[in-house]
Amino acid sequence: MLDIFAPIAAACDISVPPGEGLPVAVVGAGAIVDVAHLPSYRSAGVEVRGLFDLDAERAREVAARHGVPTVYPTLDALLADPEVRIVDIAVAPAAQPEIARRALEAGKHLLCQKPFVPDEATGRELIELADRLGLKIAVNQQLRYDEGIAAARAMVEAGWIGEPTAMTFTVNIATDWSPWPWLVRNDRLEIMYHSIHYLDAVRSVLGDPETVFCAGGRTPGQLAAGETRTISTLVFPGNARALVHATHENRTGDPEALVRIDGSKGAIRGTLGLLYDYPHGRPDTLEVNSRSLPTDGWLPYPVTRRWIPDAFAGPMASLMRAVSGGGEPYPSARDNLGTIRLVDRLYASMDAGHSMPVE
Repeated sequence: MLDIFAPIAAACDISVPPGEGLPVAVVGAGAIVDVAHLPSYRSAGVEVRGLFDLDAERAREVAARHGVPTVYPTLDALLADPEVRIVDIAVAPAAQPEIARRALEAGKHLLCQKPFVPDEATGRELIELADRLGLKIAVNQQLRYDEGIAAARAMVEAGWIGEPTAMTFTVNIATDWSPWPWLVRNDRLEIMYHSIHYLDAVRSVLGDPETVFCAGGRTPGQLAAGETRTISTLVFPGNARALVHATHENRTGDPEALVRIDGSKGAIRGTLGLLYDYPHGRPDTLEVNSRSLPTDGWLPYPVTRRWIPDAFAGPMASLMRAVSGGGEPYPSARDNLGTIRLVDRLYASMDAGHSMPVE
């Protein structure tokens, strides 16, 4: 690796520091736990003590595949295990808040999935409960830890492209929604369950916008009830703007998943490799063109890890550091309320047909 990239690579570290590992139990044994959570935790050295799923046969199968020693017969049994310090909740979003309440009341720190909550009021309630009990909640917005996104953010923070002025995600793919029947029936789809990743990544680089506009639509003949094509624009204080353009009904077999950040002294561009062959994917690509360093044209950054499964270790490692050493995990539930608020305002704009302030 070029020496110039050493601090960027260090900023992308998602390892669990020695001595900070804490026993984890997982609620849910669905596909994402099977292909992302458990493989990433194993690679990062996270101790997964056990898991629970309403489908006991599925739970036993997944546990055996990943060497998880315990399958709990009930959620109560999991929460009663005194060795478990952290509960990773990986269930359908509607079920998450009640499980989170029960886990907090049992004295467990939490890693919750996105969307963290259906509304801000529920989020504030859970955060207040955690604060009262001295517990931590992290949210698994793991795109922040995808190596390409994490490296791009580190380059921006290092001043390599000067003042950031624009951030763009362009995603044009075909998504099979059928594995998630509850999602197929949902009238809120693309922003809440997919572009929330990109919107959260934008917030991690540019902060919170002042005003947003969103237009959404469907494609004739699509399976899903909700919107599958969206264009979201975000206006930030000062000069920065963002665009997230996502389409899930690409029927021509030429997927693209692009990210670009422009600034006053250069730009960063790359691809989200996962979306070119989901769920297997490939490593991201990333290049920087900087008058600040300077570079000689576009300089490639050597991305070696993948969004799935590698990035899933990031939020868990951050939560463990926060539990062991104090401070807030990244992203914390409190921070993630900004993403929930942004999603809410984008849907309000979609429904109203005009821009909305983000209060």
